Amino acid sequence: MNSSMTRRAMLGTGAGLAALGVSRALAQVPSLPSSPVALNVVDVAGNLALTQKAIQNYAKAKPNLVSKFNFLKAPAPELPGKIKAQQDANRVDIDLVLTGTDALSAGLEQKLWVELLPAFASALPKLDDILLPPAAKMQGLAQGAGVIVSYYPSGPLLEYAPERIKTPPTTAEELLSYTKANPNRFFYARPANSGPGRTFLMGLPYILGDKDPKDPASGWEKTWAYLKALGENIEYYPTGTGATMKELGEGSRDMIVSTTGWDINPRVLGVVPESAAVATLKGFHWVTDAHYMCVPKGLAPEKLAVLLDLMNFLLQPAQQAYTYDQGYFYPGPAVKGVTLAMAPQESQDAIKQFGRPEYEKLIADNPTELPLDPDKMVQAFQIWDQQIGAQKTK
Repeated sequence: MNSSMTRRAMLGTGAGLAALGVSRALAQVPSLPSSPVALNVVDVAGNLALTQKAIQNYAKAKPNLVSKFNFLKAPAPELPGKIKAQQDANRVDIDLVLTGTDALSAGLEQKLWVELLPAFASALPKLDDILLPPAAKMQGLAQGAGVIVSYYPSGPLLEYAPERIKTPPTTAEELLSYTKANPNRFFYARPANSGPGRTFLMGLPYILGDKDPKDPASGWEKTWAYLKALGENIEYYPTGTGATMKELGEGSRDMIVSTTGWDINPRVLGVVPESAAVATLKGFHWVTDAHYMCVPKGLAPEKLAVLLDLMNFLLQPAQQAYTYDQGYFYPGPAVKGVTLAMAPQESQDAIKQFGRPEYEKLIADNPTELPLDPDKMVQAFQIWDQQIGAQKTK
């Protein structure tokens, strides 16, 4: 370690602790600012629906540290390139990124993120102690470059119109038989552009008993054969989940792929009828999902100090309760002991009316699996695009 290098130099250059050969164990927590700072928060995952109120609570609680939060939204694929360009110009103006596994992974690959753990572990809660066990597993995917802020078991679920489907499929074979008997009445979105689509893709190897659910290239023989057979009865694959919800709601489809959040929230919003029902297939495993807080390299140390303090605040149970939202990422909290009764009344009302009592048992009684590693996920998307969706995606 270059002992003459100050914290400001280490962090401000954007070179990053690891890239400088700095021992992560020796990283000092920067001091809080003497006057409040303005912070720019970019959301590429829809996470502000869950956390914006809690972030604003922090600003109210600590006006001595934050003068203002500026909230921006951006597409996940575009953000890494933008951050890299700012870092190359030594003019980083994005302070905090709220992301799913997509931009998190791209940032890891390009070494865009400050290594938060274990370098600054002393400034953060003991995550292994406070996180729900499956959320703790998702935290591992961040490789120290992000801190989890919300979690949900996700899916894959089947969502259907019970007035048109009296007896939903209970096995993968029954789903295939249903699509043969009712062509073009079931579909799902392109996995690379859809949370439910990729959850269905990653969940099928468990349902079908494939050789290696973590290896799409060599271990998914049954899955790829099944998806090809299913595809013969699917009219097209939309490029986003919203289209599947809209067509289910309008009645042009009778069954789609869903997740807990995509089931609840569109019914809260009226896109899908309240009467829509959900089912799982025999052999079902949850494929989990999460949102993370990441910090681009290149910030002034005092900003990093405030962001570490903000992360502490957002992981407090009272603030985690906001992540119930209107079911968008249901349940939402990543930490233990956060009940719906702690959430705002509007969240309680939405979940009471549109949530499903059976979810509690489904979550308790079925195994949870991590999503594919980033490189394997890209591989799965490429195979799906080439072999399944090539001529039918629009």
